[in-house]
Amino acid sequence: MPRIDVEDLIALVRNYNPKTNEARLRLAYDYGERMHEGQTRQSGDPYFTHPVAVAAILTEMHLDDATIITALLHDTIEDTKSTYGEIATLFGEEVAELVDGVTKLTNLQLSSSETKQAENFRKLFMAMSKDLRVILVKLADRLHNMRTIKYQRPEKQAQKARETMDIYAPLAGRMGMQWMREELEDLAFRVLNPEGRNSIIRRFITLQRETGDVVHQITLDIRTELEKAGIEADVFGRAKKPYAIWRKMQEKNQGFSRLSDIYGFRIITDSEADCYRVLGAMHRRWRSVPGRFKDYISQPKSNGYRSIHTTVSGRDGKRVEIQIRTRQMHEVAEAGVAAHWSYRDGVRAENPFAVDPAKWLAALTERFGNAEDHDEFLENVKLEMYSDQVFCFTPKGDVVKLPKGATPLDYAYAIHTRIGDSCVGAKVDNIRVPLWTRLKNGQSIEIITAEGQRPQATWIDIVVTGRAKAAIRKSLREEDRERFIKLGRELARVAFEHIGKKSTDKALKTAAKTLGLDGPKEVLARLGSAELRAQEVAKALYPELAAVTGDEVDASRAVVGLSADQSFSRAQCCQPVPGERIVGITYRGRGVMVHAIDCPALAELEEEPERWIDLHWHSGKHSAAHTVTMNVTIRNDAGVLGRICTLIGEQKANISDLHFADRKPDFYRLLIDVDLRDVEHLHTVMTAMEAESDVAAIERYTDPDRKP
Repeated sequence: MPRIDVEDLIALVRNYNPKTNEARLRLAYDYGERMHEGQTRQSGDPYFTHPVAVAAILTEMHLDDATIITALLHDTIEDTKSTYGEIATLFGEEVAELVDGVTKLTNLQLSSSETKQAENFRKLFMAMSKDLRVILVKLADRLHNMRTIKYQRPEKQAQKARETMDIYAPLAGRMGMQWMREELEDLAFRVLNPEGRNSIIRRFITLQRETGDVVHQITLDIRTELEKAGIEADVFGRAKKPYAIWRKMQEKNQGFSRLSDIYGFRIITDSEADCYRVLGAMHRRWRSVPGRFKDYISQPKSNGYRSIHTTVSGRDGKRVEIQIRTRQMHEVAEAGVAAHWSYRDGVRAENPFAVDPAKWLAALTERFGNAEDHDEFLENVKLEMYSDQVFCFTPKGDVVKLPKGATPLDYAYAIHTRIGDSCVGAKVDNIRVPLWTRLKNGQSIEIITAEGQRPQATWIDIVVTGRAKAAIRKSLREEDRERFIKLGRELARVAFEHIGKKSTDKALKTAAKTLGLDGPKEVLARLGSAELRAQEVAKALYPELAAVTGDEVDASRAVVGLSADQSFSRAQCCQPVPGERIVGITYRGRGVMVHAIDCPALAELEEEPERWIDLHWHSGKHSAAHTVTMNVTIRNDAGVLGRICTLIGEQKANISDLHFADRKPDFYRLLIDVDLRDVEHLHTVMTAMEAESDVAAIERYTDPDRKP
């Protein structure tokens, strides 16, 4: 590629900033060239052609000298003998900080595993919060690397393309630089799906051959209408990028021939009033497409973007997307958040629509501050970066911005977490609607709350905003913990009574200390969530009472008929207990699996008699170490679960796990794991529970698909 020399680069900067410090730019150019001397790129070009190309890309956004110099030096600390101190001495602390920030970003492996990726996203936003120009340089760096990616190994190309599609392209879009987003997406698309991209291009060529230059024809039509209305404006038309068309085909599940809005036009006016006059002229000439009108002038995006979007049925019924904005709005639409640093005629451009980067970052990162785990943070970031916005109104007329696809629940949490948690219903434009309704632009939302209402687990699938998801998960975690503590208290009481002791707070505190846990509540929570067995807690305090007595059959030797080198385990599909007829099945690497003789799973093994072993249970008193799962339906009422736990304990049985399989307003269905001695003990427990008036149904739970 042609080399951009120092005079060419200075000329590019001088075009928009005649007051640029040419000596400083020349020094940076010479220093960078000297540091990278002898280094080459995969293409064989001198390495320094890359930093110069990155700097040239940033001149297109009319950026300040510090950013251009940073681009020239952005790889020096990482790839050469240059140091932070040397750059600070030669070019000042501002440039040194920016170069250091870009270096740290380069070292983030953003396409690694999800958990690490989330942590790196966190670091990325921290780097952004220091100085957003770091990201601008990094985006320009990625753009040039994608433009020259053909020289990389195929696997490296694929990795960089995926990273670009997932992270850098949506980040550029979120920052308002749509041109960069579109080019990054299309360059990545070229790598990830070359055949798909080529098919779009071939269809375009065919379409142009059949219909002529549609863009030129429609541009003339628009200019004719503007002349009739006496409006001065510039008109630009283009066919959309191949990736944008491909995405529309995927979203709408339509073939290319049925996809109509593949052309986009921009009308740039002198004033805001003219924008609305242009809109009127377009709608008078062509029929507008319902649901495709957005007014981002009266309701700007958070990155400063302002424009009117409308889609009309143009020439020959073809759908045409039109964007209407002023020249100042267009500058922000092209540069996005970067417009804050852009220069015109040697001074910082005073654009009233340029957003303050610090405020934009604060608004973006505020929603991620409360994410308690990496996956949640990553989900929030990706949702926020990919989303378009809808604008809704409070009953008082205040505007609330939400991502496209948001529901009344998202709106409630956007107002306040307390409103979201206590939400029981919603009205949209004064009409009661389900909470999963997707909101549209301009709707007025009223949230109905009730004291005592708590978030439901199903809400996670209803909401789309990271803020709402994080708040719901936090509430569910707290609610689960309280439920687990309550259940754990019952399990502990039953287990302690089983050995003639009481589960006092002091006893639980001592058990927590012995088990290395953080207090009695942590012990109870782990008991309730089945992370800890009640027997373990009892044994921690009273090992002599909780231990198995000597006259009981050792559970590890409970089966007779195995050779000395064979081990066994009970099949979870049928969970046989002493007293039932059993058979052993050999498994390579897993020993012998003991099944009940009537287990349905044995039918699949009838053709393999060589794997069957005749077994029977050891005679004598067995320990209560044989877990059986019971399917129990109980009445949903205060104290019922506690009484069931007590009832099982009274039969000298221990509950090792409990799971809510189904919750209804009047009944709960539970799967309860009970540790039993033998089949007689099983019948005793089931008979006692069947006689309990609060138990609607009870049966032994079997599952042929349940693995051992």
